[in-house]
Amino acid sequence: MIDAELRRAVAALAASGMTIREIGRRLKISRNTVRAIIRQKGAAPRVERDDVIPLDAELLARLYTQCKGYAQRVHEKLVEEYCVDVEYSTLTRRLRQLGISVPDSKRCHRVPDEPGAEMQHDTSQHKTEIAGARARVISSVLYLRYSKRRYVKLYRSFDRFRMKCFFHEALTYWGYAAPVCIIDNTNLARLAGVGKHAVMTSEMHSFARQFGFRFDCHEIGHANRKAGEERSFLTLETNFFPGRTFESLEDMNRQAFEWATVRMEKRPQTKAKIVPAVAFEKEKPHLAKVPPCLPAPYRMKTRSVDQYGYVAFGGNYYWIPGERRGRVTVLEYAERIALYDGREHLCAYPLPASLVRNVRFTPDGMPAPRHGPRNRKRPTFEEEARLREFAPAVGAFLDRVLAPRGIQRHQFVRRLFAMSKRMTTDLFIRTVERAEQYRVDDLQSLERIARLLTRMDDLPVQPVEFDEAYRERPAYREGELAGMPDLSVYDAYTDEDQEENDGRDDGEDAEGAAAACAP
Repeated sequence: MIDAELRRAVAALAASGMTIREIGRRLKISRNTVRAIIRQKGAAPRVERDDVIPLDAELLARLYTQCKGYAQRVHEKLVEEYCVDVEYSTLTRRLRQLGISVPDSKRCHRVPDEPGAEMQHDTSQHKTEIAGARARVISSVLYLRYSKRRYVKLYRSFDRFRMKCFFHEALTYWGYAAPVCIIDNTNLARLAGVGKHAVMTSEMHSFARQFGFRFDCHEIGHANRKAGEERSFLTLETNFFPGRTFESLEDMNRQAFEWATVRMEKRPQTKAKIVPAVAFEKEKPHLAKVPPCLPAPYRMKTRSVDQYGYVAFGGNYYWIPGERRGRVTVLEYAERIALYDGREHLCAYPLPASLVRNVRFTPDGMPAPRHGPRNRKRPTFEEEARLREFAPAVGAFLDRVLAPRGIQRHQFVRRLFAMSKRMTTDLFIRTVERAEQYRVDDLQSLERIARLLTRMDDLPVQPVEFDEAYRERPAYREGELAGMPDLSVYDAYTDEDQEENDGRDDGEDAEGAAAACAP
């Protein structure tokens, strides 16, 4: 390639009258090149390169928006879903040419890695969509610094017990552990102190010792000490969440497991093109081998068995066969629970999905019990839906009244639904509209509003239809000719007898009336 300075020199010598042969001899370039530069008047020609693989601009723009601006995820979707065999560098150049992407000038700080030196763990919050609804999830990532290997799992909430379950699951899957795990100054593992002065809780210290590693906290504000972990969260945001749909948290974790252990394992990482699966094989001799069959972490709870044999746990109800009552011990594992009476194992159940609530579970192969649990929750979804069908004003009233926390929601909805059955539809809607206008949320006040509206209507009283010829009936004529009844029998009653009779309940009155009418 002829640089700009040489081109300007050729143009200047040609302008001074020097021959093409002499220019070529002095500048040590061919005569054809001299002729070409003279034709171009010393300016470099602009060469437009035609794309060997055509890339549709509209498709790239749509995928770039769908993948939230992450070119690596756009490249994956082009190759897997649209069968476009294009190099990543070609794609990024095309995105820059079309003005779709803007190059980022920020660079990450690099730290030399040593085989088997350490692993890193951290958690981060993400906002995504699950089954079409916006949801917040917490990602837990374990990262091997040298081989760039990752293990990812997502949770609705994260605590010390779930942290232990995650480490057990990840290290058991890998089969190896680094001697040091770098974490931030989280109270899930730290008891006191920060940084190099941090002291771990005895529970987490004993747990880590089983796997042959220890926890170390980095200094406050030194998050780059676990830069590989921070980069893992960015990779989740830029490569895992965009362009994927999730039906449930369980579906999300299935995809995350495949993404972390299959896809990312074979993909070259960093500019050094490190393949985690290959690097991990080289790192194995420097890692501590995890002992096989380590006991899974669990936490212990105590529950009572109701008269129908059910144990309430996690918002659901689990049936214990037999006639056992009293208190039992529930051992909660990561994916199951086990019920014990002292040292006797009663039964075990797999834990349901994260959002399943108010469901009864029985052992496989056994008939379901006839009775339900004593304290089973009875939601009011159907009653609330029926109320909202009356009018939009009723829905707005429910949204306002049920919004504050701590309200007895189900009791309120049931009583309001019962009230709607005691009056006409028009009167109920007008009552609720007036209550919403004056911001009334008390059911007794709604009843007073209904009575007020009834009086305000001032409807004409309809005459009662009756037979005008009732005087001609034989029963009327017989009664008209009968003598006056003898009421002297009631004179024997005293005031005390009258008070005693008034104090009798309705059941006694009904029983006496039935006896009097008996033949």
